[in-house]
Amino acid sequence: MCDLKHGEKQGVRTAFRPLIVGKQLSVMPPGAEVPAGRVPLWMERGAFGSGEHETTFNCLEIISQLKLKKTDKIIDLGSGTGILSIAALLLGAGKAWCVDIEEEAIASCQRNARLNQIDQQIEHCHGTLDRLEETAFDLGLANIYGDILLLVADDLARRIRPGGKLLLSGILWEYNFDVRQRYQKLGYEILENRMHSEFSTLLLQRSE
Repeated sequence: MCDLKHGEKQGVRTAFRPLIVGKQLSVMPPGAEVPAGRVPLWMERGAFGSGEHETTFNCLEIISQLKLKKTDKIIDLGSGTGILSIAALLLGAGKAWCVDIEEEAIASCQRNARLNQIDQQIEHCHGTLDRLEETAFDLGLANIYGDILLLVADDLARRIRPGGKLLLSGILWEYNFDVRQRYQKLGYEILENRMHSEFSTLLLQRSE
């Protein structure tokens, strides 16, 4: 359990265009009309983004392709608005632990969780990964810089159950090899390695 408590801050909220992701998701501003056959992911845009960045978009696309189930536990490190974990929950996962060092990010994630009516499925943790006791996650999400992914590698890698997946993004090209090599040494197989204009995204699976 993450026992840190904090108040919510009101962030800047501005409109944005709906974002179509894969075959299922649409990231939507409050009040927008949902395209037919789409799962709406409601977001209040603020300082932490609403899906347009290439790393976030690619993470959402990969999440939408995973076969998630109600027993799945998610850890979202550097959760920001909560967009990745909220997407996973809307697409079938059971519960998420959202971890962020920024109090404003936690407040933003709380608001978005309520917008999507899945706030009871998220535990918000204000602090660093070492404050979280929970382990044996089925899916790990971390859209943060590559150097940070290297720093937290030992702790993050051990928290995913054998056979579980880890989705890493925010990795600049120059860190891609080092991140891949580090997590492979920790028992992970590379399932997907996407190179974008500046950044990269990795989908990994922990060995059984």
